[in-house]
Amino acid sequence: MPKTELINKKSLKFLEKYLNTTSPTGHEAEGQKEWIKYIEPYVDEIRSDNYGTAYGILNPDAKYKVVLEAHADEISWYVNYISPEGMIYVIRNGGSDAVIAPSKRVNIHTKKGIVKGVFGWPAVHVRTPDKDETPKIDTIWIDCGVSSREEVEKLGVHVGCVITYPDEFMVLNENYYVCRALDNRVGGFMIAEVARLIHENKDKFDFGIYFTNSVQEEVGLRGAEMITKTIQPDVAIVTDVTHDTTTPKMNKMKDGEVKCGGGPVVTYAPAVQNNLRELILETAEKKKIPFQRAASSRVTGTDTDAFAYSNGGVPSALISLPLRYMHTTVEMVHKDDVENTIKLMYESVKKIKNNQSFKYF
Repeated sequence: MPKTELINKKSLKFLEKYLNTTSPTGHEAEGQKEWIKYIEPYVDEIRSDNYGTAYGILNPDAKYKVVLEAHADEISWYVNYISPEGMIYVIRNGGSDAVIAPSKRVNIHTKKGIVKGVFGWPAVHVRTPDKDETPKIDTIWIDCGVSSREEVEKLGVHVGCVITYPDEFMVLNENYYVCRALDNRVGGFMIAEVARLIHENKDKFDFGIYFTNSVQEEVGLRGAEMITKTIQPDVAIVTDVTHDTTTPKMNKMKDGEVKCGGGPVVTYAPAVQNNLRELILETAEKKKIPFQRAASSRVTGTDTDAFAYSNGGVPSALISLPLRYMHTTVEMVHKDDVENTIKLMYESVKKIKNNQSFKYF
């Protein structure tokens, strides 16, 4: 058990500010600045790459390198077309969901600043019940309260502007953190907390630890793909979110059983190196950290895949945080799961030995 608090008032304040800071795919700079500001006192060195992946390093001169990784970007939209009447049509930037868009307020990011708007949709009174259509990307639109393309452009809005949701952090019933973009800035928070615990507990390591907050996961693991070639790690432990399958309309037969409050989820998948996974499971059992198991067919769909299949094969593992309502503005994670995921990563890193081989056989 760590000697210091897993999540204290200072770290919770950071979590709230970090989640409320926009960090859309390809435009993660503001979120990364907040993350760097928080983790910097707990590491020896901060670095970043050309596309914005940021990482803090303990023991940067060590040859053996262990990565703890999360991704920093959130889903968003791009302005794709402005109609003569001033309505804005969009395309995805990441896995944005058209179904949740109608009636949502939005921030359109321009060089002149934030332009406010709303996603429109016909009122229930004028829709034909037996022909009611589900919102789709090419049928939803944003209304900025103007009446022409020229007025929209005068506001500074143009094709390519990024659009985000303004929904902010809240604590629900003292048990859940709720916000947009918990996927996966909560991961960046958790790896930063591991760095804080190591610093405050004065733990010593004879290998390098790279706390890595990657960009562009939502569009194909691109930030991880770039940074693993730069760092060239010997081991990678990745954290991301996974679906709570106990809520309505989920299929446990298809997606397995994972529950918020049940602990971090350790994944079985081809990309997950068996010996590293077993080290994590043994750590959880020895330290009495609650955990769940999940299996992924073919790929994990997370940055684990990018690390595992790089540099001739990097022993990689995935520790996931159960989450409800992924890619909505009300993503939810249980406070106990956040603490136990931090604890499991912290204790697992302490079990790794310098120059340890995770060879398959």
